[in-house]
Amino acid sequence: MTIEIRPNASAEVPGTEGYVDDAELLIPRYESVNPSEKYRAVTHLFPKVPSLVLDVGAGTGVDAAWFAQAGHQVLAVEPVSAFREAGIRLHPSPQIEWLEDSLPRLSGVVHRKKLFDVVLVSSVWNHLARDERGVAIAALGTLLAPGGVLIISLRHGPSPSNRRVFEVPIDETVNLASNHQLMLIASAETASVQLLNKQAGVNWSWLAFKN
Repeated sequence: MTIEIRPNASAEVPGTEGYVDDAELLIPRYESVNPSEKYRAVTHLFPKVPSLVLDVGAGTGVDAAWFAQAGHQVLAVEPVSAFREAGIRLHPSPQIEWLEDSLPRLSGVVHRKKLFDVVLVSSVWNHLARDERGVAIAALGTLLAPGGVLIISLRHGPSPSNRRVFEVPIDETVNLASNHQLMLIASAETASVQLLNKQAGVNWSWLAFKN
């Protein structure tokens, strides 16, 4: 396991509002989610052989650990230190590298000039404003290996009042991706698998793109 902290990273990354205050409550909630249920709608698109995975907004590393257990190498990107520290403690693995970075630019990841077979943007996209989403899709497109798959989930339903959350149209996301030569290959609608969100009526759109 490798840990990299960017010395110039901002302590208040846009989109992370509320997460530091709620981290103690959110960590067990994140850990309660089964990734095989969460990704059921798009699991068939994941590589069957060991590959490079970029997990953007990795939270406590539940998804990263799931991919690592399947033999993949994972770069887990998370701007909230409480989540990174929990992930390092709860999911130690030589196949997971942790990096402090964030959308929309992912400057630390882009600087590495590495391409990924799977890029995950799960439970993150709705935290970006419209202009940030345009910048973000451009950055993500540069990180996708030829034939790789980009997975973006869109949240629909109520959100905590202390979070920065936008309602994001599916068509806007598809059009943004198309503008950067990323073509939609699959879409699905699912209920939340996190119990409290499910009870609140939260559901998700899953969009998969290839270059």
